[in-house]
Amino acid sequence: MTEKKPYYITTPIYYPSANLHVGHCYTTCIADALSRNKRLRGYDVFFLTGTDEHGQKIEKKAAEANVTPKEYVDDIVANAKDLWASLKISYDKFIRTTDPEHVLGVQKIFNKLYEQGDIYKGKYEGWYCTPCESFWTEAQLKDGKCPDCGRDVNWTTEDAYFLKLSKYQSAFEAYLDKHRDLMQPQSRYNEMVNNFLKPGLKDLCVSRSSVKWGIPLTFDSNQTVYVWLDALSNYITALGYLSEDDEKFKKYWPADLHLVGKEIFRFHTIIWPIMLMALGLPLPKKVYGHGWLTIGGGKISKSKGNSKDPRIFIKDYGVDTVRYFVLSEVPFGADGNFSEELMLERRNSDLANVLGNLVKRSISMANKYFGGELHKFDNYTSLDEEVVAYLNAMDKEAEDSMEELDLPKTLSLIFARLSRLNKYIDENEPWVLAKDESKKERLNDVLYTLMEGIRLCASELEPFIPDTAHKIYEQLGVPAQSLEDRYFGRYDSYKVVENPETLFERIDESVLNALKEEEKKLEESLIENEAHKAQFKHKDNIAFDSFEALEMRVGKVLSCEKHPKADKLLVLKLSFGDQERTIVSGLAEFYKPDELVGKNLVAILNLEPRKLRGIESQGMILTTEYIDEDGKEKVEVLTSSLKEGATVR
Repeated sequence: MTEKKPYYITTPIYYPSANLHVGHCYTTCIADALSRNKRLRGYDVFFLTGTDEHGQKIEKKAAEANVTPKEYVDDIVANAKDLWASLKISYDKFIRTTDPEHVLGVQKIFNKLYEQGDIYKGKYEGWYCTPCESFWTEAQLKDGKCPDCGRDVNWTTEDAYFLKLSKYQSAFEAYLDKHRDLMQPQSRYNEMVNNFLKPGLKDLCVSRSSVKWGIPLTFDSNQTVYVWLDALSNYITALGYLSEDDEKFKKYWPADLHLVGKEIFRFHTIIWPIMLMALGLPLPKKVYGHGWLTIGGGKISKSKGNSKDPRIFIKDYGVDTVRYFVLSEVPFGADGNFSEELMLERRNSDLANVLGNLVKRSISMANKYFGGELHKFDNYTSLDEEVVAYLNAMDKEAEDSMEELDLPKTLSLIFARLSRLNKYIDENEPWVLAKDESKKERLNDVLYTLMEGIRLCASELEPFIPDTAHKIYEQLGVPAQSLEDRYFGRYDSYKVVENPETLFERIDESVLNALKEEEKKLEESLIENEAHKAQFKHKDNIAFDSFEALEMRVGKVLSCEKHPKADKLLVLKLSFGDQERTIVSGLAEFYKPDELVGKNLVAILNLEPRKLRGIESQGMILTTEYIDEDGKEKVEVLTSSLKEGATVR
């Protein structure tokens, strides 16, 4: 037997989050489908995922919870593993950066780089984003904030060790000239080259003296390994690099595919390859930076109120509904919109109507007309030949699109075959053939073609919706399918189940209508929230005369209530001494109405009135915006001790 070719695929190791949403599942579901596909094609797959558990964020949160950092992450990691199990994620290893073998491996890597002169001690001075665990230069900041997450950065000065990225820039650029496939898609390659390589690489801070929750240096007890050098090393420590048992490393490295989100693409395509160059190791074959799942065009997050635990979706609609939507709906490489309503519409149209209906009625006809037993035939009509050729071409097309990492395209071409089989039923009208005894053989041929077509489509669908694929095998009465089974005519006969189950029940229209209303409200609140945030974004400079023209005065809040048509808006009535004004403001997320009554607030009065969800707003409340220690957005009104009506300058 030919030895299986190794294939190594990784997801990034995730920051342990207690509040998991469907966006967290995206990368891992993609990697799982790719891994399952490779296994079915005869590869010896090693699929790695895990958690990144060190750093300042976790240190802070553990202290707030009055537990050790390890205790803090243990429960969260168990939660993540439970989610992966719920999604049928078939990883081969789950690595934690707190695993003893990883800690030892990172220390050996750091020591090796230090001893050969690629790491040196110096002093770090610059900007640091705690939520992203990222260092930034002044030029890289966007409007003075972290270019990745948009949060505030802190000026940091401390003793630290540095990796000589600059030493390897020329060698890395020469490598990229010959290995353009390393960074994909092309748009992200262009971004890395233009924004980071061309301006020139600066040496990277790879240790911290201010962070104690990390892997300690063996030769400097005051320092811990910077979280990104720690995290990136997992791809080789998981294989036993620099350990006594490095057989997996010898077998699987270099990685065939690092699958990462676009926000961490820079670390994986510049820092990681140069680390490997310095270690004298081969570089990964491909790093692919995909987009985000969004809702209403914005990132999914608990603070925005647009997240829901994926296990709720799985419980309500089934794991394969969630997997199918996530893997089919998003253009790979770009951002895609997640919508529960759209997910259920796709379930009804694709999974229930096209797939489920085809399987149930085909097997039901096999039982009705032949007692569930069918036999192979060789008397093909031109219609049969066209359908069979179309089915036999599917596997090569699917393999090509999976190699391109275009999973939506793969699913599209499979469902095109399923739709063709539904049409094939209508073209042959089995119920008419059944009325004529002389056409019984033709009826057998039509139903056998349907069984084979369903089987072939199920084998291609297995990486995406594995539970459903295996249910189809059981109903057809065939074993799990291998690559060698993927051709028409593989089975001489069929004996299908007597009572086929419905694979996907249709979701009632009333459920969909309720979801439409719920998602409409959510989208409107997100739009209003973004519009409110836009007040605080940096605008172009204005003339001083324009500022002088603003009429800013102190107003006393006489009444305050929630907007009847918008959950994020408050309607305030203020007295400015000589007049009263109604002002609509997006403060409901930050204040209860009674908290503002009686306060003296600063407002701009000479703005053109505009209606917000049906109520005219006659001014704007001035507020301040900031990000708190937990990384959450906070907004506070500007209060004044001056009497109502006072002018503010």
